[in-house]
Amino acid sequence: MGLFDAIRGELVDIIEWLDDSRDTMVWRFPRHDNEIKMGAKLVVRESQNAVFINEGRLADVFLPGTYTLQTKNMPVLSTLKGWKHGFDSPFKAEVYFVSTRQFTDMKWGTKNPVMLRDPEFGPVRLRAFGGFSARIVDPGKFVAELSGTDPAFRTEEIEGHLRQMITGRLGPALAKASARTPVLDLAAGQEEIADKVAAALSVDLADIGVEIPRFIIENVSFPKEVEQALDKRTQMGILGDMGEYSRFQAANAMESAAQNPGSAAADGMAMGMGIAAGQQMAQNVNPAPQAQPAPQARPAPAQTAAVPPPLPQQEQWFIAVDGRQQGPFPADQLPAQVSSGALTRQSLVWKEGMAQWTPAGQVPELGRLFGGATPPPLPPQ
Repeated sequence: MGLFDAIRGELVDIIEWLDDSRDTMVWRFPRHDNEIKMGAKLVVRESQNAVFINEGRLADVFLPGTYTLQTKNMPVLSTLKGWKHGFDSPFKAEVYFVSTRQFTDMKWGTKNPVMLRDPEFGPVRLRAFGGFSARIVDPGKFVAELSGTDPAFRTEEIEGHLRQMITGRLGPALAKASARTPVLDLAAGQEEIADKVAAALSVDLADIGVEIPRFIIENVSFPKEVEQALDKRTQMGILGDMGEYSRFQAANAMESAAQNPGSAAADGMAMGMGIAAGQQMAQNVNPAPQAQPAPQARPAPAQTAAVPPPLPQQEQWFIAVDGRQQGPFPADQLPAQVSSGALTRQSLVWKEGMAQWTPAGQVPELGRLFGGATPPPLPPQ
């Protein structure tokens, strides 16, 4: 073996990239000081392109396949080098393998809420989040405009830039959608909005050779306070009747008192339950007398002490004072409330059996509390 053959044995004769990562977009072939042998094998696998850079200039781009590097399949590089036909000389060039597969599992989210005007709620703030995928469609532009001489360009180096562009495009897209559709119905159109955002982003990123083939909106949500108000509104819509709602609130208060034994609310609740239980026991021990058939005439029995029936239960009234519920008050305590000014004709009142809160002056049972009826005018003389 001659000296020339020994030197040729040190030259690079197989150029390939076996990607063992899931986030490398561009990888530079480690040529070091070795030269690439004319006639070397170039292996470009599916979802790859090979970009040759000569003296800082883009030379040739190879699609998937196996190539024997010769002047006939390197037209740009051959022109730059000025090789003659058939000249079998080694050369130096930087080779970048570019991955053209989809890079998935990228996440995005709105850092700040997006302000919108909703036809039902007025001005609202929305947050959104989801995922997307990116793909290099023009390896030459990507290497020239973005990755440059980076030996291993990864998704993390471009992901922040893509998120910023997504946020910039998402706000106008949501605003246009909410102008036609109420915010509560946006979920039905999330797929259409996502497709429009992906198309707009692909146009914006065409200058660097990237497209967004898939864009997903996982969720569009209100601030926490608005969601809580909507939950309350939904509960009231399900209950419908205010009396039912009051009982529902009372049940919630009992549950809270049970979870906090020893508190003032729990003690008050226990006292109220004890009074109610005592009244129930009294009714069971002394039930109301029932109608009996007329007895036949008998000698008068010896006189015994009669047991009176239990006293009738007074109606319990609730009063709205300064927007807060007060009570319950037995009927005999209502005159004192009138005297103190807490109960007026305009005060809202409610008792069990009423459909809704009603001004006291419109309740016939309470008319006597506010003075006698006003007489009609005297007839003409």
